[in-house]
Amino acid sequence: MEQSYRITVNDSFELNISQAELNQINTVTNDYRKYHLLDDREAYKAEVLEKDFFNRHYKIDLNGNLYQIKIGHPLDLIIERMGFEMGAGKKSNVITAPMPGIIIDVKVAPGDEVEEGDILFILEAMKMENAISSPKKARVKRISAKKEDTVEKGKVIVELE
Repeated sequence: MEQSYRITVNDSFELNISQAELNQINTVTNDYRKYHLLDDREAYKAEVLEKDFFNRHYKIDLNGNLYQIKIGHPLDLIIERMGFEMGAGKKSNVITAPMPGIIIDVKVAPGDEVEEGDILFILEAMKMENAISSPKKARVKRISAKKEDTVEKGKVIVELE
């Protein structure tokens, strides 16, 4: 199955792009954040103004127009096709491992105040790093896993209050 990415632009427009389609875009990097793109004989100048790598959010200037870009990971599409909702536990105080994996970093400690979207821990699963974020503004009550722990799907990692 070929990988596909869901791209959301300015929270109003969605498109799916396959890996094959991405490979057809000719890209030249001018520096670490400026690019020259050639797609079907159309030339574009792109500059990455802001990036949040773990949450896959970017602010891009494309030929003088500003865009807020969210890139969905192929795993997000698989989870959606399976009938699961992303963020279904919005009210939950218990944050569990969404799949088996290895905790590669814990970003919070008991007593920390977190905002919705703050990264709590990073789970490596299927050779991919998954940043697990807080579903709401809260205080960290307890952490029941540490860096390099192997966890099963559903194991409680962080409790909020």
